[in-house]
Amino acid sequence: MIEQTELVVSAWNYNPPAIPIAPEQLTSSVTLDVMKKRTAEKKGIACRFTCNFVFEGVTVLQYVAGDTYVIDLEENIDMKELHTMINNCYTKFKETFDIRKLGTVLQHKALLPFNEKQHDLEPVLALLRE
Repeated sequence: MIEQTELVVSAWNYNPPAIPIAPEQLTSSVTLDVMKKRTAEKKGIACRFTCNFVFEGVTVLQYVAGDTYVIDLEENIDMKELHTMINNCYTKFKETFDIRKLGTVLQHKALLPFNEKQHDLEPVLALLRE
């Protein structure tokens, strides 16, 4: 059995710019960090996404959130399932951003789509097989 935990926001550091700016003046980046989890009865991964919005070298928003997948030891995870898990995490990350951005200079800004092709997920899959 595979269970996904609730998304936990660990950082929402919003620094409103001193001058009015247009959404297209902001640059953004999204990163993914994955950590192995294991107990005597379960295995899993923690997925943490970090998004930074920057205007002229100054961070306007740093948003960090993640959740965990708890998996039975005997469960075999393939690459397709791993992609699904990470995409589900990113969907929750994006939904939380879309709610919290209201009332900020980011209210008309969207997160970049998650491009899983930019990440080598083979090492993550190997973590789940150890």
